[in-house]
Amino acid sequence: MKGPSRFLQLPIKWKLTLWSSLLLFVVFIGYNSFQYFFVEKWMFNQEQQVVQQTMREFLNYALEKEQSFEGEDLTELRSFLEKINQRNQMIRILDEEGNPIVVVSENFQDIILPPLPPVQSIRTQTQEVRDDLLIMSSPLTIFQFNGTVMILKNMKEFEQLSGALFQVMAIGCLTAVIISGLGGRLLARQLLRPLQSMNETMSNVRQKGFHERVQFHDNQDEIATLMKMFNKMMDQVERSFLQQRQFVEDASHELRTPIAIIEGHLGMLRRWGKNDPAVLEESLQTSVQELARLKGLVQELLALTRAEHVEVEEDVALHDPDRAVCHMVKKFAMIQPTFTIEQELGPLGGETLAISEEHLEQVLLILLDNAVKYSGESRRICVRAKVQEKVACMEIIDEGIGIPERDLPYVLDRLYRVDKARNSGESGYGLGLAIAKRLLARYNGSITIQSVEQKGTTVTVFVPLRQ
Repeated sequence: MKGPSRFLQLPIKWKLTLWSSLLLFVVFIGYNSFQYFFVEKWMFNQEQQVVQQTMREFLNYALEKEQSFEGEDLTELRSFLEKINQRNQMIRILDEEGNPIVVVSENFQDIILPPLPPVQSIRTQTQEVRDDLLIMSSPLTIFQFNGTVMILKNMKEFEQLSGALFQVMAIGCLTAVIISGLGGRLLARQLLRPLQSMNETMSNVRQKGFHERVQFHDNQDEIATLMKMFNKMMDQVERSFLQQRQFVEDASHELRTPIAIIEGHLGMLRRWGKNDPAVLEESLQTSVQELARLKGLVQELLALTRAEHVEVEEDVALHDPDRAVCHMVKKFAMIQPTFTIEQELGPLGGETLAISEEHLEQVLLILLDNAVKYSGESRRICVRAKVQEKVACMEIIDEGIGIPERDLPYVLDRLYRVDKARNSGESGYGLGLAIAKRLLARYNGSITIQSVEQKGTTVTVFVPLRQ
């Protein structure tokens, strides 16, 4: 069990090196083994064909000439055998008793012949390999002569060539293993270089801050995509961190002010103000107002938290949204009798929105409340709807004081207010738009704001349609 566990504990670069080397080694061994046995068999077949060709030539010659294997015929026969004989080969013509009549050989002087089969046992053409010799025997019968033809082929050179081929392939295999190991090492380093860069960036993030990013060449491969996603993730982390820090600072500021006011009044009452009815009444009234403000701020913070963690049903649907929005606008208009709220909701008729009625109403109430707060002297608000492809768009338009261009990118952030000097009872806490944004995001919706100072603001809500 120690072997596999130790291998699993190896760094990934060594795992890549070992696996690539092993794979190449197995492939090379398999290919060389197949090649070696194929070449060896082919070479042996070639030797067999040479011996068989020599045997056929001799038998054809002997039958054609009708040799008597005596006198001058033996001289002519020897001359023919020397002509057709091959290198490292011996041809023997034996009589019926097994005595050699003609023996022709080349490079066969130092070879000790093994015990040969009896001539009487050779009835058909046979072939065998014995002690590095390929022996082919065939009976020979012409007129009164009964004998045997035996061709012996020395296979030592074949064995030497086969051994040399094996050595070359073994050396090549060993060389391939070494090269594959080096290549696997280089390949592992090349593949892991981006990951090492990412690791260094993570260390730099821990030491220097969230602004560190991975430097890479975008060649559209998987590693480049991973690097790109890492940088995007770091952008979101940095942005979230900055927003969170800003939120903490703003929340601390918003909470500190009323607490400081209440603390000041209570301190004054404790020292001397409790004996003065006018001061006591003023301090109590101010403390109650600041407590109400604290309560409202805490409630909106809780609402923002719920908006960020709201659970969305997959099949949620709002049918006939035009009637739902119209009903909600009428209820809002009742509490704002000095305002004229125009409606153009016809395009929503017959559509189905992928959002709950409760959350859509909450979003629109936040936007209408903002439109009322910052309408200035204007008392006209318009709620208009249209459908674009697979998205429903609802616009809340006012003709109020507007938003400065420099503040537009930040108005959807938590606790951000355009003019903090307007922090009076009706200016709110800077959380409404953040809550609306979070609620819409849970339904894959969004919100955009267009505004011109002293001319008005148009807030557009995008909600997906349910097909």
